[in-house]
Amino acid sequence: MIYAAFILSYCLGSLSFAIIISKFMKMKDPRTYGSKNAGATNVMRSGNKKAAILTLLGDMIKGFIVVFIAKYYFDGVTKSGSSIVAICGILVVFGHIYPIFFRFKGGKGVATTIGVMLGFNFYLAALIVVTWFIVFKFSKTSSLSALIAAASAPLYAYLLMGNNSYFGATLIIAFFVLYNHKQNIIRIFNGQEHTFNKS
Repeated sequence: MIYAAFILSYCLGSLSFAIIISKFMKMKDPRTYGSKNAGATNVMRSGNKKAAILTLLGDMIKGFIVVFIAKYYFDGVTKSGSSIVAICGILVVFGHIYPIFFRFKGGKGVATTIGVMLGFNFYLAALIVVTWFIVFKFSKTSSLSALIAAASAPLYAYLLMGNNSYFGATLIIAFFVLYNHKQNIIRIFNGQEHTFNKS
């Protein structure tokens, strides 16, 4: 059952709502325009706010559902329950970034990460979201906001929960998110990154 939970976590993560919703609403594949990222921010660049909001909610909810269900079945039930939940959280984000259903080309994991963090700890998710909004308010740059929020997540997790499985998972997930923003980091340093002031 544990291995089935791991496989299901990855498969659910592989449901890229940016691609699914774009197809359903007869829009272009988000991997073909803007930042070419299958995520809510890039879908927003299409001008379709409804599609972007649905993408954001879909990607967040799948992350939360995986952790919520894993907690119900494993956390407190077995000695390694929290570790199993943590691995499920990692796998749903990994699936979002490298989706088996879409040739392993997905999003950067920000929305799904927030969903997973919400499942781990409400206050952890809240701090990450607040950090994102504060940075975005001043920079108008989604990627920079995501980078700082992701980099801050392990610190928040440690302060809220200590050195446990959820902290370890948060550290690994933050690495995935930061690594998949490497091109954004280069553009930020070169002053070429997309912003919501100018494209």
